[in-house]
Amino acid sequence: MGQGQQERVATSLSGAVSEEISASLAPVDAELERRYPGDPGTRQPVHTVYVPGDVFTAGTIRSWGDQALAALDEHAPDAASFAAVLGLDAALAEDVYGRVRAKLEREPVEDLRVDFEDGYGNRPDAEEDETAARAARLIAEACRNGTAAPCMGIRMKCMEAAVRDRGIRTLDIFLTGLMQAGGLPDGLVLTLPKVTYAEQVTAMARLLDAFEKTHGLEPGRIGFEIQIETSQAILAADGTATVARMIQAAEGRATGLHYGTFDYSACLGVSAAHQASDHPAADHAKAVMQVAAAGTGVRVSDGSTNVLPVGPTEKVHAAWRLHYGLTRRALARAYYQGWDMHPGHLPTRYAAVFAFYREGFEQAAGRLARYAGRAGGDIMDEPATAKALSGYLLRGLDCGALDTAEVARLSGLTRADLEGFAAPRRGDLTASAQ
Repeated sequence: MGQGQQERVATSLSGAVSEEISASLAPVDAELERRYPGDPGTRQPVHTVYVPGDVFTAGTIRSWGDQALAALDEHAPDAASFAAVLGLDAALAEDVYGRVRAKLEREPVEDLRVDFEDGYGNRPDAEEDETAARAARLIAEACRNGTAAPCMGIRMKCMEAAVRDRGIRTLDIFLTGLMQAGGLPDGLVLTLPKVTYAEQVTAMARLLDAFEKTHGLEPGRIGFEIQIETSQAILAADGTATVARMIQAAEGRATGLHYGTFDYSACLGVSAAHQASDHPAADHAKAVMQVAAAGTGVRVSDGSTNVLPVGPTEKVHAAWRLHYGLTRRALARAYYQGWDMHPGHLPTRYAAVFAFYREGFEQAAGRLARYAGRAGGDIMDEPATAKALSGYLLRGLDCGALDTAEVARLSGLTRADLEGFAAPRRGDLTASAQ
């Protein structure tokens, strides 16, 4: 065939065959879109801080930041000492340390949950009523005056019979208080703990639906996290993965799956000394959660450590090393959120997160730039990898590990470009990978 001569294209099937197949798969197409809409593209906080309802005050968030800064001043007053404790690369130490201090001054807590469950316990009804109403008032005031964390809400009592009515009443008082104070804030987050059966998730969804109808809210306005703290939440009596059914039972309201380190470990009989987020039992549970949530738009959060960085410097440093290592381990496994139980955990939470993103952002930005420009390189990336690279950069930007200008300089891309790569349409991703 001569140069420039067009190749003859021949087919054997009529268009009717393709149309028939498409028609037969239409229900599957709709099911894929419904069950697996993909990540919502919103900011995911790097942690959740739980504060008992009776302890929560208007100054809690600032107090946590100030206590964390004081811990740094006392136990790691400069970048070199902090780096020595954590084994930070010397080239990153100054930058990470400076960003950690700036974060603690500017936004010490990304996600705060006022706790009415284990951290609060069983109180007289009148006392819990008043505490729930006060939590609503304080959160509404914080949202109005700009002192709120990006995400805030409550953890209610669970749907088990003994505490069900109390949990429902507390949630009703809290949400009603928010409505009376001006409406539900954008960053509202609710946590349903100790879920064992999918029917408990359905009950929570119906409860929120009833509240929305009562107040004329848009259907589906209120979402909630499902806390995985029992073995039955992972594996049902029939051998199926309960957590997958829970996501569907939420009827589109599930926003997260949060692993409960200590309740889950105890449920399996793990002794107290070995109840940790890196125990094999924990790894198994989170792997099942991760696979069940993949593509659904529901995010997975790791648990916490109960080793607190308090006492003499030697003990604080040991606790910091443990927390830093667990956080880095979780990030490598794509658990981008975890729990923090003490203000002293904040320095190592942010150090681990910032180091994770700063160590790899130049390579990620370069790879994404080559992909976007269809330029060559020593790695041949596909759309799925571009999605992962852009998601990595966006998470780094959201938490303060990266700056918009430096990412744009190295990648040549705007945030809108990154968001486009991070959330491609399903058909685009599949077709481009062929």
